[in-house]
Amino acid sequence: MWFIYVLSWLSLLIQVAFVTLALAAGLYYLAELIEEYTVVTRRIIKYMIWFSSAVLVGLYLFEHFPGFLVGVGLFTNLVYFGLLQTFPFIVLTSSNFILSCVLVIFNHYLAFQYFAEEYYLFSEVLAYFTFCLWLIPVAFFVSLSAGENVLPSTVQPGDDVVSNYFTKGKRGKRSGILLIFSFIKEAILPSRQKIY
Repeated sequence: MWFIYVLSWLSLLIQVAFVTLALAAGLYYLAELIEEYTVVTRRIIKYMIWFSSAVLVGLYLFEHFPGFLVGVGLFTNLVYFGLLQTFPFIVLTSSNFILSCVLVIFNHYLAFQYFAEEYYLFSEVLAYFTFCLWLIPVAFFVSLSAGENVLPSTVQPGDDVVSNYFTKGKRGKRSGILLIFSFIKEAILPSRQKIY
């Protein structure tokens, strides 16, 4: 009896490892696509914000969600539109970005409070969290590295466009989420050196 129990825990650990690797590979691929197609990504995120706003209005009209919960969600989507104005350049110290992070946490608090008082199926709660709370922040998070490898478009006083590009915009030097995924990829699957 104990042998199958140990095997079940071992298989669960292996399955979690495979799911984690698949998720990391998918996020890495998405980050590469977003970096390559920033204009299309901006448009997709804009449509996702509109869709999330429509879902919130639908929840208010048809499911009688609290007005304050829906209002905070719509205000958060408005802040996301502000982040989209400078996309793919997202300044992590800007007031818009900090406000969006605070609003994400506040939205989660309100959602947990609401779903603790009202009974909904787990799939319905998960649908709310996916479309109204997680989809847009994850899209912005994955696209954080998209603005790092764009050619400079303006010259700051004292900066030369060419030297700025060669010192800060090297393609080989990555930071952000792509650096993390590259590090994980090299740690798990180290590349082989070709010997000629």
